[in-house]
Amino acid sequence: MIKRLRALLGFASLAGGLAAGQPAAPAPAPKPGVAIRAARLLDVKAGRYVDHPVVVVEGDRVVSVGGPAPAGVRVIDLGDRTLLPGLIDAHTHVLLQGDPTSVEYDEQILKEYPAHRVARAVRAMRIALEHGFTTMRDLETEGAGYDDVALRDAVNEGVIPGPRMKVVGPALSTTGSYPIQHYRPDWKFPSGVMVCDGADGCRKAVREQLSYGTDWVKVYANTGGLRTTGDGYIDSPPNWTKEELDAVVSEAHAHGVKVAAHARSDSGVKIALASGVDSIEHGDSIRPEAAAEMARRGIYLVPTLLVADFVAGPRAAAGCAVCAETEKSHAKSFDNCRKAGVKIAFGTDAGGFPWTDLNQAKEFEFEVKNGMSPIEAIRTATTVAAELLGMTGQVGTLEKGAFADLIAVPADPLRDVSALQRVEFVMKGGEVIKEPKP
Repeated sequence: MIKRLRALLGFASLAGGLAAGQPAAPAPAPKPGVAIRAARLLDVKAGRYVDHPVVVVEGDRVVSVGGPAPAGVRVIDLGDRTLLPGLIDAHTHVLLQGDPTSVEYDEQILKEYPAHRVARAVRAMRIALEHGFTTMRDLETEGAGYDDVALRDAVNEGVIPGPRMKVVGPALSTTGSYPIQHYRPDWKFPSGVMVCDGADGCRKAVREQLSYGTDWVKVYANTGGLRTTGDGYIDSPPNWTKEELDAVVSEAHAHGVKVAAHARSDSGVKIALASGVDSIEHGDSIRPEAAAEMARRGIYLVPTLLVADFVAGPRAAAGCAVCAETEKSHAKSFDNCRKAGVKIAFGTDAGGFPWTDLNQAKEFEFEVKNGMSPIEAIRTATTVAAELLGMTGQVGTLEKGAFADLIAVPADPLRDVSALQRVEFVMKGGEVIKEPKP
């Protein structure tokens, strides 16, 4: 017995020595420096081009923007292309693959195996990355629990490729307000959200979510019962009492976490603003006075114009009378926010349309169609979205100290914003993801 104890103590002493001064494995070698040059670089802050730029990268960061390339570093020459910062999509659903009607939604929530949903999410993340979206805020899993937390962490660990992500887990809503609904009452089904009721229940739900490592909280300020108002906006019953939504927002903010509110009606926007959320998602019905309040309080709009266009027809055909009118109200609301000076961040709701069918960058065309200049639209997916995510100077910019997230397109996006749908080069964190074909 004494011999065994001595042997164990000797092993413990050896292990302690290794931990104290003899690491078991050497630290990974830093990535060698690389310089990227092209015909021009779009300075998104200034709104002008820098001719013949050289962006020098060491590890996962930009160390300089200028020229010439330092001696001894690898040079990637992108020729007659335009360099931009990696793009940011602030509203995605990697665990969804298109749900224009309830049939598609129910199929995914009720029938797909969790591992199948995760496998398709991995594909979605690779698609987004190759399209130039190096950062995303994924705004809920729709019945897949905290799988977005796991996917975020797998990307950060280098297990799978994908954008760097901010995640929310399951969104919050109240009893009876969000699918799955209207099946046999004696059967129990998974829901697309975490349900909470009453102020205390809502505080508990926020605490539980944060314990699993989420970055944001998302609430559905309104969902069903949409109707068109006499003056062409949209209204509905709210999903919450003010006390409930106040509890969600105050609890999240007490932990330093922001709150995004799905709000597609007058009442949804009104209760979300009153509770002090940080962003309005979709914003199909934002009147001038609500837009002025958003601007005054620094509350962002993430309008998701592309998905609104994609789902309008199928949902109207499935019996949603309001859906045929939504785009008109949405356009007015977008214009109200622009005129009021609301900060508008880029978001597509990708997953609401199939990741394999549409390029997220098509959202830029809808922003320009609705009155933005190309540089304003590009800023929504760079500097403005970075500010929304609390990552100013880290993403959405090409400057010293920022993550080395770069894309290159073959044309001038200030003349033709659709050029952003033809990304030919992608670097994320100093790693080349996609290169031009020879």
